[in-house]
Amino acid sequence: MTRTWFVTGTDTGVGKTAVSCALLAAAGSAGLSTAAVKPVAAGCDAAGHNEDALLLMEWMSEPLDYEQVNPVALAAAIAPHIAAQQEGRSLQASRLEGFCQGVMSSGAEFVLIEGAGGWRVPISERESLADLAVRLRAGVILVVGMRLGCINHALLTAEAIARDGLQLAGWVANQPGELMPCYAENLDSLRRRLPAPLLGEVPHMVPFDVRAAARALSLDRLLG
Repeated sequence: MTRTWFVTGTDTGVGKTAVSCALLAAAGSAGLSTAAVKPVAAGCDAAGHNEDALLLMEWMSEPLDYEQVNPVALAAAIAPHIAAQQEGRSLQASRLEGFCQGVMSSGAEFVLIEGAGGWRVPISERESLADLAVRLRAGVILVVGMRLGCINHALLTAEAIARDGLQLAGWVANQPGELMPCYAENLDSLRRRLPAPLLGEVPHMVPFDVRAAARALSLDRLLG
């Protein structure tokens, strides 16, 4: 049986891809076949490949082609709707849904759909990546960047997810930089206020160690 989650973040640069790779590694260690999709990526190399998408491919078990993992690769590392406009391309949630459904039907048991930036990142004048998550009816995993402002960002994101009719399935406390002041107090505030289980705390690591991060996560509440 395929289980799918949409991974979003409280902001850009909070470690969505790092945490997604750790989740894939943890699922693989639990004996599950895994796959991931980065439906829209802004910021690509000369070959048209995005670093985040390549990392997801490294940690998933299914042998998918790059174009399946990242069907829309935009050159400039800017907001997706602006990058698409610059390239004369039109992004639609319905089309992105089709790409995601293709991977969801590939046979993998654990599938992640990784967004770009935060929950309300636009893909056009009328749609955002949240519209894709709604179409997929996927549970949402929120990556909270543990830094100043994280409580406000996390609670607003959780409210938006609920307003869109989706379930916040779990959240991960990720440290994208050095330990923030009053880390334990901030974490406790989030645990008491977010309507979902904490899946784990990922410390700041240079270089980032995916397997160590995977060991810091628990998938029990996700997998039931």
